[in-house]
Amino acid sequence: MVTHELGRPVEILLVDDNFADIDLMKEGLQKTKVNHHLQLAMDGVEALAMLRRQAGYENAVRPDLILLDLSLPKKDGRAVLAEVKTDPELKRIPVIILTSSTALEDVQKSYELHANCYITKSIEWDKFMAAIKSIEDFWLGIVKLPSSVP
Repeated sequence: MVTHELGRPVEILLVDDNFADIDLMKEGLQKTKVNHHLQLAMDGVEALAMLRRQAGYENAVRPDLILLDLSLPKKDGRAVLAEVKTDPELKRIPVIILTSSTALEDVQKSYELHANCYITKSIEWDKFMAAIKSIEDFWLGIVKLPSSVP
């Protein structure tokens, strides 16, 4: 297990309500070489409560990276992304859209709302693992995360 330059596990918030995708992501991230801690929010309201440390999440750890699905109950991923990127306390956290949508309007809207990247989930194991590997290589290997800057 490689320690990120943060000197501690990388805090990742996964916002997804699909149990199969959550299990795949957990399994894929366990195969990475970067020491990380995965937090899970099952809907947009829970994700924002965790991020803002509200409603029972007062001790939640601020994530270094957010993996956000677009199709969520209570508050969809677009609304979560819009709120994160307009909140002065949260807007620096990189948000990776990780969704099954290939719709051009979803891609465009996500970038208009300042997503840091857009990855389409694959149902094929090898392609899904390649996406996780790309997140590991780029976001957890090359990128200097905002939380590492004093």
